[in-house]
Amino acid sequence: MTYVVTESCIKCKYTDCVNVCPVDCFREGPNFLVIDPDECIDCTLCVAECPAEAIFAEDDVPADQVQFIELNAELAKEWPAIIERKDALPDADDWAKVKDKLGMLER
Repeated sequence: MTYVVTESCIKCKYTDCVNVCPVDCFREGPNFLVIDPDECIDCTLCVAECPAEAIFAEDDVPADQVQFIELNAELAKEWPAIIERKDALPDADDWAKVKDKLGMLER
């Protein structure tokens, strides 16, 4: 099992989760983070650190977010690793609880 970043991260990109990851499994896109399922060791440390509550165990991903399991795996192959915390996007707090943001994902 792996952990998955879901829609709540889009246009927020808080990186608190990156600081606690012991294996550097996060990958960074323009306005979203993903977890590389081949690198994740299922430690759960990132879940509590995410202010947007965007990270779930693969088996616990909400039904309306299951497409993010495949999306994380796909984008993890394309995006570079992020290994230290950065500032969130400027209007992250405004976007954190907005729903239906998949169309805003920048690749």
